[in-house]
Amino acid sequence: SSSVMNISEHLSCPLGFGHYNAVDICILETVVIVLLTFLIIAGNLTVIFVFHCAPLLHHYTTSYFIQTMAYADLFVGVSCLVPTLSLLHYSTGVHESLTCQVFGYIISVLKSVSMACLACISVDRYLAITKPLSYNQLVTPCRLRICISLIWIYSCLIFLPSFFGWGKPGYHGDIFEWCATSWLTNAYFTGFIVCLLYAPAAFVICFTYFHIFKICRQHTKEISDRRARFPNHEGGAAGETGHSPDRRYAMVLFRITSVFYVLWLPYIMYFLLESSRVLENPALSFLTTWLAISNSFCNCVIYSLSNSVFRLGLRRLSETICSSCMCSKDRDVRDPKPRKRANSCSI
Repeated sequence: SSSVMNISEHLSCPLGFGHYNAVDICILETVVIVLLTFLIIAGNLTVIFVFHCAPLLHHYTTSYFIQTMAYADLFVGVSCLVPTLSLLHYSTGVHESLTCQVFGYIISVLKSVSMACLACISVDRYLAITKPLSYNQLVTPCRLRICISLIWIYSCLIFLPSFFGWGKPGYHGDIFEWCATSWLTNAYFTGFIVCLLYAPAAFVICFTYFHIFKICRQHTKEISDRRARFPNHEGGAAGETGHSPDRRYAMVLFRITSVFYVLWLPYIMYFLLESSRVLENPALSFLTTWLAISNSFCNCVIYSLSNSVFRLGLRRLSETICSSCMCSKDRDVRDPKPRKRANSCSI
């Protein structure tokens, strides 16, 4: 109990519910952050390994963006080790301001990469459905790599003014005391981020998926009419199988995008309200922040549950790991290591 009290004295817990239950609140925060850190790192490492081990996933051009999101989410999990260690160990406060700024900047850049990748995925699916004949000429691996590089550069540049004193990049639920008391949000910088990142990405995603599902609905209607006119004609079934995979894959990506904005919408709303000095609530700040960060793990779950090719690759990866473990055990059973014998002379 003395160690818990010692930790609670040094922790800067953002949830301000009074001193009587400060220890419980700090422990709850620590458990939440440590659990999310572990899930994010483990989940995204699994996604990365499955993409490298499943050749069929590379047939989709969106696999470039999915892997980029997985790496960005993995770095989010690694970055979350910083507040985890700050909760478990006392910080001297010498470099607290720099640590806070760097951590907030890195988290904001990584989530900006995820948001931009989701927008690019929606554009990619839109081109695949609206321009199927010229899609391979429009979307090439070289252009995809250039697009991903531009995403990283743009995300790094858009949050760079925060280092020069122009507002906070958007990290709330502050674990560091300096972040909560000395680093305040700025309404103009928030508007700058919304206009150049949040709003364009949301508009592109809404526009593309609206037209994607509209076109898929038209195709489905045309196929149904054709099959009603020519019940014995095999062209309808062929056309149905031609458009069905694109629609199913678009639905998977739409679920990922929807969950992303559902988890991030409370964070963005609180970001706007706090920047306008309308609302300041430490508990709400902590909950919205880590709810948004939990999206880095939700992407893995949605993709593994929705994509059959990914599930197949995950099963093969698991079987390979299990078979290698079984082979090593069988080898140990067949060829046991000789035990050291005592010296007969000493006996």
